[in-house]
Amino acid sequence: MNTTSASPAERDTAGSGPGRILVWDAPVRVFHWLIVLCFAGAYLTAERESWRLVHVTLGYTMAGLVVFRLLWGIVGTRYARFSNFVRGPRAVTAYLRGMLGGRTEHHTGHNPAGAVAIVALLALALAVAASGWATYEDIGGKWLEEFHEAAANIMLGVVGIHIAGVLLGSWLHRDNLIGAMITGRKTGRPENGVRSAWRSVGILMMVAVLGFWWTQWNSAPGGVANGPATVSGKAVTQDRDDD
Repeated sequence: MNTTSASPAERDTAGSGPGRILVWDAPVRVFHWLIVLCFAGAYLTAERESWRLVHVTLGYTMAGLVVFRLLWGIVGTRYARFSNFVRGPRAVTAYLRGMLGGRTEHHTGHNPAGAVAIVALLALALAVAASGWATYEDIGGKWLEEFHEAAANIMLGVVGIHIAGVLLGSWLHRDNLIGAMITGRKTGRPENGVRSAWRSVGILMMVAVLGFWWTQWNSAPGGVANGPATVSGKAVTQDRDDD
């Protein structure tokens, strides 16, 4: 079935002279790599009380990034919008069945299976951040702390599936999907590329995140390695060796 350039499920077809086109705008790419950094950093610092400032700051940052991505998924460029790539179960099943059958349907933006992982990761990131905040504020008790840990572990599992899907898609389509999330460019027809990378919004995102980190760090004059730290006015007690 042929599609037009305005279709939310655009596909590149053989023989149409595909080249490298701009698909992922700067805000999408900045969001992607910042959320990777925040989740990895928060996960690795979860068990160390002396790194609580870092853990909580990265959790708050992750929540803010997800809120931005939800908004950008409505007003952003073509392939950033949820209306472009979120599909129902039938489309997802058809895409997966096609892959198993050797029919590699190439989508300019996210494919239906990748869209499921993205929506799941956004929902899990919100669940992790919200439960983490509630746990930090002593709301909900032990069960909420356990939910926070379970949600983080499930999110890690989905991340693993997402990475495997990206590697498989890169191999099947002969297109470096990881590199595309760095440069913003993928293989596609020229008329399907987005017009602007919106670098100014990406820069503002970086400024906002770095400014928040600087504010959080300033709230703990001794840093994460010296003396008690505070996060948003709440004391963070560090580990001390028992004599």
